[in-house]
Amino acid sequence: MNTTMTVQVPTDTLLKLIEKLRRRGGSQDISEAMTLALERWLADPAAFALGADPAGLHGYQWKTLFLPEGTVLKSWSYGEHNYACVEGDQIIHNGRAVSPNQFAQSFARSTRSAWHDLYVRRPGDKSFKLANRLRTELAAAEKSAAAEKLTEAQKPAAPAKDAAAQADAPPALVPPVAAVPRNTDREPGWDLPERRKFRYRLEDVAY
Repeated sequence: MNTTMTVQVPTDTLLKLIEKLRRRGGSQDISEAMTLALERWLADPAAFALGADPAGLHGYQWKTLFLPEGTVLKSWSYGEHNYACVEGDQIIHNGRAVSPNQFAQSFARSTRSAWHDLYVRRPGDKSFKLANRLRTELAAAEKSAAAEKLTEAQKPAAPAKDAAAQADAPPALVPPVAAVPRNTDREPGWDLPERRKFRYRLEDVAY
């Protein structure tokens, strides 16, 4: 026979538990939920660490965006916020597994795009972000990483020995340019006396 006893629980904690049970749906009562939570905590405290999945093995793969376990999805419709949570490898809303598109269409009266309608808060995030923004940031990061990898691959690899030899070798000396020797040959008749008495010679006048 199982015995029970009364324990004190803060009002805020109790209200959070009631709200969580309401979102998940089902007929689970408060006592059963508290008992299950305590049993899981005693069996594996790491299960309640940030993200509820320390190994990062569980989550929902939404196209290129991975939603780890513990991710909360939020949809706003006609003045009311609606929530779903990633548990294991599924998105759970009102006690049943749904896709992002199904969750976005649950409260809409017209066709909606889940990427532009759902807000996501992953474990470790401080606030909700639009799903399309997360997808854009992920694509930009992957593109940047690919471009950086391509740039590294295109760089020419200099041989290590040649580089070391060039670093140790003294600077090359440029030999000076030799001057052109001056012509000192004497032309015949250079030592004859000057016989010209006029300023101009006759042959110069002709020209």
